[in-house]
Amino acid sequence: MLMDGPNILIYVVVGACLLGWLFFRIGARFGNTVGAAPRDPRDDRIRSLEANQRVATSQVDKTQANLHVQSAALKELQEMVRARNTIIGDQQNQIRQLQTDLKDSVIKTRELRTDLTDRAVDNLKSEAKLRDVETELAVSQASHDLIATGVLDYSMAPDDD
Repeated sequence: MLMDGPNILIYVVVGACLLGWLFFRIGARFGNTVGAAPRDPRDDRIRSLEANQRVATSQVDKTQANLHVQSAALKELQEMVRARNTIIGDQQNQIRQLQTDLKDSVIKTRELRTDLTDRAVDNLKSEAKLRDVETELAVSQASHDLIATGVLDYSMAPDDD
């Protein structure tokens, strides 16, 4: 019997393996037919919506980061525009002031030209009068010299009376 024992043991082990394989195959057949039930389309829809939500969340995060960057850039540009508007306003005020100063200068220049013209006319008139006076003085001096020398003696001139 000792010799028969190991052979039986081999048969029992081989039989157990075949029996296990057979149960496994039967179980797999029943499991495939029962486990292969069609999937619920709502589960697919839920998975799709969850994936869309993850994509949308990442896009929102990127958009918010971009918004913060653009907001900072916008604030910087607004400050630059304000500074330039201030500079432009100051320059316009300076231009207005220069224009009024120019107008005042033009008016003063015209007044001075008019005054100089009047003075030049007065100077010419006084020079003309001075020449007339010099001429009269020269004539008077010449007549005085002639009377003093006796060349012109009115007392010796015949009277027409």
